[in-house]
Amino acid sequence: MFEIRDLVVHYGVIQALNNISLNVEEGEIVTLIGANGAGKTTTLRAISGLIPASSGSILFQGEDITKMTAPKRVALGISQAPEGRRIFSDMTVLENLELGAFLRTDKAEVKADIDNVCERFPILKDRRKQLAGTLSGGEQQMLSMGRALMSRPRIMLLDEPSMGLAPMFVSSIFSIIKEINKAGTTVLLVEQNARMALAITNRAYVIETGRIVASGTGEELAKSDEIIKAYLGN
Repeated sequence: MFEIRDLVVHYGVIQALNNISLNVEEGEIVTLIGANGAGKTTTLRAISGLIPASSGSILFQGEDITKMTAPKRVALGISQAPEGRRIFSDMTVLENLELGAFLRTDKAEVKADIDNVCERFPILKDRRKQLAGTLSGGEQQMLSMGRALMSRPRIMLLDEPSMGLAPMFVSSIFSIIKEINKAGTTVLLVEQNARMALAITNRAYVIETGRIVASGTGEELAKSDEIIKAYLGN
């Protein structure tokens, strides 16, 4: 469904990604794990078209989208819930969800999808008219994910969805990720909570200083002595 080939990305003179390659099959949850600054968020931003590739290619359904604009990638079926949520704090929950459908013209179906998102995230239904900036961190994360779903993505990029959340919300977020995947959306997940991420993922890649250094099934990596020592805390 999705493939990166030998991708290189620079921030000015600094090389952030060094010839990384990975693939995501339709229906999978695939996870990128690694330390802060390893290149995980840069990878997602390159996929979304928010930063340009210096070289290499990004393919979606066999089509080279490396030079495609970000809105066109959304139209193809790629959406992202970014690190730090990035909700519009001075707008209501409902307005944030409507912005997630900014490319769509099917107003009746957009309304139905807002109702569907509110069924998946019941707290958002109760907060529809509330300013998004007044939500808790966990509620804002649910709004960010709900907004990403409003474009009807085929693949959803999730960047650190559990960051800064209370334990009760972390468990809920991972359960929701599994539900979204079971409903038919492929997921590429960046997550520092490696233990929980590997428990729900089909396959995972380990990225260090802009390079892919290991890959395997979630189960394989969760049993790897090196991964346990580096990322699982025991």
